[in-house]
Amino acid sequence: MKFLFDLLPVILFFAAYKLAGAQPEASHAFAAQWLGDGIDVAQAPILIATAVAIVATFAQIAIVWGKHRKVDTMLWVSLAIIVVFGGATLFFHNPTFIKWKPTALYWLFGAVLIGSATLFRRNLIRKMLEAQIQLPDEVWTRLNLAWAGFFVGMGLLNLYVAYSFSEEAWVNFKLFGGMGLMLAFVLGQGFYLSRHIEEEKN
Repeated sequence: MKFLFDLLPVILFFAAYKLAGAQPEASHAFAAQWLGDGIDVAQAPILIATAVAIVATFAQIAIVWGKHRKVDTMLWVSLAIIVVFGGATLFFHNPTFIKWKPTALYWLFGAVLIGSATLFRRNLIRKMLEAQIQLPDEVWTRLNLAWAGFFVGMGLLNLYVAYSFSEEAWVNFKLFGGMGLMLAFVLGQGFYLSRHIEEEKN
């Protein structure tokens, strides 16, 4: 359930885009009413979906705060990025900004992992996982680099899809491609770690 909750803004973005695309005239009228004139019919779905994602992220934070009275830093960072890039898309009626949003978030995660390890000698992946598993120092280092590399690669892949394929293909990739690749990476990491865990036991 937590996994789906974390994906809530992305899922609602996808659903809003598909629903708006299925009713172009009504979507165009709605977008023009709330975002001003000068919006093309083809722009309405991505603008509506962006607005939904911003509202969903605010709602996500409100729910987390209501339950735990605190919000993880990364959730605040995600909110800031969706407000900046999503807000620019709504203000300028330009989907380019929202298409860059996943890349900005991925690259920020990668930079934080690399920067923390390089500048402060803090392995954030180790900090998150060492209570559950014990691994040699070199394995933690590789794991941190693997996650950083994954985020950098995902940021590049997002831009490739955004600029090489249709807008609808990018929206589909944003949900299914991103989720699928993340799942595949986590599973691959699990197989890698299981080998070292067995070695530690022996």
